[in-house]
Amino acid sequence: MASRRNINYSRLPDEDNDRIGNEGRYDPRFDYSPGSLDEVPWKSIALALFLLFLGCCLLLLSIFIFTGHMGGDKSQAYGLLGLGALTFLPGFYETRIAYYSWRGAQGYRFASIPGY
Repeated sequence: MASRRNINYSRLPDEDNDRIGNEGRYDPRFDYSPGSLDEVPWKSIALALFLLFLGCCLLLLSIFIFTGHMGGDKSQAYGLLGLGALTFLPGFYETRIAYYSWRGAQGYRFASIPGY
């Protein structure tokens, strides 16, 4: 690697506010208000419950097709099984977080639900 002795380096600012043009700039992303973490995200919880219910129904339908209690091909059962797993798993995960947050378990907050 060639030597670069003719490059002038400048010292970096100690804080982000030391940059030119950022004085007095307000950024609400870095505000901390503990009261807003306790609000219940009803839309996210409704989506999680919908995904959980839909996943259970699709998995149940695929089991009925596999066992022969319902008409259909095996390929339809595999499709329903895949879609059921794709909807059940995130629904179960988010519903579990919402339940533990509602119960007040340590380490669980409503703010940890995606879409909050």
